[in-house]
Amino acid sequence: MTIIFKIVPRGEWDAAGENYNGSAHDQADGFLHFSTASQLPETLRLYYAGQNDLVLLAVDAAALGAALKWEHSPSRGEDFPHLFAALRRSAVQWVKPLTRGADGVHLPIW
Repeated sequence: MTIIFKIVPRGEWDAAGENYNGSAHDQADGFLHFSTASQLPETLRLYYAGQNDLVLLAVDAAALGAALKWEHSPSRGEDFPHLFAALRRSAVQWVKPLTRGADGVHLPIW
């Protein structure tokens, strides 16, 4: 099983119904951004530094079917999982709160 991860503000996730349609950034790009476990620290550093009240969603990539595409990011030099559909709540394996250490860096929970 390949697990991929989605970082979401807690309020957005709590407000989502059976389907999460993504952040404003996801919607503008036309897909939901995911990361692998090895990509999470840099994604958190680049896009979520200093943010509180975030949750981490763990998703079985196979459960997303053909709507999941692995696309190359030239700026990071690696392939990232992108979901070209809403995320079904039933596809989420677990949800955990992200916390930051004394240095402000998000602590790994994955």
